[in-house]
Amino acid sequence: MRFKIKGNYFNGNYQAPRENNKDNKLSYIDRHCPANTDELLWTCPVDLEAVDKVLESAQSGYDFWKRVPLTEKINYLKKYQENLIKIKDQIAEAISLEMGKPLWEAMTEANSLISKVDVTINDSLPRVKDQHYEEIMPQTMGHVFFKPLGPCLVIGPFNFPCHLANTQILSALITGNSVIFKPSERTCYSAQLMMDCFHQASFPKGVINLINGAGEIASRLTRSKSIKGVFFTGSKEVGLRILETTHQDLSKLVALELGGKNPAIVHKDADINLALEELIRGCYLTTGQRCTSTAVIFVHKSLVDQFVMKFHEISKRVIIDHPIEHEVTPLMGPLVDQRALDTYLLFMGMAKREGIEEIMRGKQLEKKYKGHYVSPSIHLASKWDTKSLFLMSEIFGPNCTIVPYEEIEEAFAAISTIEYGLAACVFTKSDAIFKECILNIDSGLINLNRSTCGASAKLPFGGVKNSGNYRPAAVATIDSCVYQMSSLEALNAQAGNSANLVGIKQD
Repeated sequence: MRFKIKGNYFNGNYQAPRENNKDNKLSYIDRHCPANTDELLWTCPVDLEAVDKVLESAQSGYDFWKRVPLTEKINYLKKYQENLIKIKDQIAEAISLEMGKPLWEAMTEANSLISKVDVTINDSLPRVKDQHYEEIMPQTMGHVFFKPLGPCLVIGPFNFPCHLANTQILSALITGNSVIFKPSERTCYSAQLMMDCFHQASFPKGVINLINGAGEIASRLTRSKSIKGVFFTGSKEVGLRILETTHQDLSKLVALELGGKNPAIVHKDADINLALEELIRGCYLTTGQRCTSTAVIFVHKSLVDQFVMKFHEISKRVIIDHPIEHEVTPLMGPLVDQRALDTYLLFMGMAKREGIEEIMRGKQLEKKYKGHYVSPSIHLASKWDTKSLFLMSEIFGPNCTIVPYEEIEEAFAAISTIEYGLAACVFTKSDAIFKECILNIDSGLINLNRSTCGASAKLPFGGVKNSGNYRPAAVATIDSCVYQMSSLEALNAQAGNSANLVGIKQD
């Protein structure tokens, strides 16, 4: 095995699960590299009995951490940042091998962990600064305090196994919460490297915790009364199960970042070469396994033939290979696992059965190493059809469907039927058209002359409809890590006198 999983992390140390009696039978997760399935990366034991210990650790950590001054919390985060810098190459390598994204892309993610510390301190923290109001009432001062929720659970995704969880963890910690991190069962080692950095920064016991496992571990943690914040990034279906689990517990704040079926509009006045460059990235980065990947491109009829021809030509030249061991740098690595590959191919067959024209067929590829490699796929639909399961479904792979339109209202009408609302984009030289997109498209992000994948850590990131529950991430994550407490303070308070009370009989 290439990597070693140390176990769960709680009470300030790694604890290796052990089968100590017949009632505590461990299960194991074996992770093979998606780019070379003959290589076993690691084996991870899963201990259901560790859940209660981790919860106790997080509660104890919160009771201490909430009293630590903000300046000290910031110092801990900066030490964590220093440790990230030291091992960013190892983190990038782990991400590449565990989930399959090319090393150059994984390095971008590793660097984002480092920069996120500064964004959290300089851009997020001011959003929850205590507020004070002089003379809000006669002889009375008003205050608003932003208080931590309590122990928070962060359930991480596989596609950005460190970056997305890191944002939530940092925002929770800086506002005084303790954290339990349950990473994707596909990316336990990259999560462990993050935890190493927290450990070496000497965070107090119980403030930051990690537990490995799949859905049963996450479900037990989510149901716990001691968990006050739940942060989840992943599919709509799992997000709905979390809401079902928590909807009767009003003490929990739940922040969901879910899927997308993200549309692009290429208007008749667009710079077609710019649109092609951006949308190739939008469709194929991370092998299409981004919640913001471009899925549907609405192209004005005057540009359709030219756009389809050029998009197809570029797509045929996309390099697909092992994320690290390659001769030429690839744009795409493999899909994350066999299930993802099977689902992708299932959608290819679905499009054919529904009579949607296939411009480029998505198929499994044979490479130097045995892995979950697929080619990009392009489809052309003569019109938008809400009865088409292929058109209406999120396809977590390198696929795009091109749909022609005559009037932009046709594109707006089609987009309004999509159940997701995470990201959208438009390519146009017209400010008026962009303003119409802002007005008519329900989406958390709408980019102008940039693909749906373009996002900034200094802006809110989140979706509407079935893409989230109005709890945006990135710079705004911190808003979901606190609640607001108001206070009135009497000024120049003097001894009370019951004679001032109305409706009281005087002696």
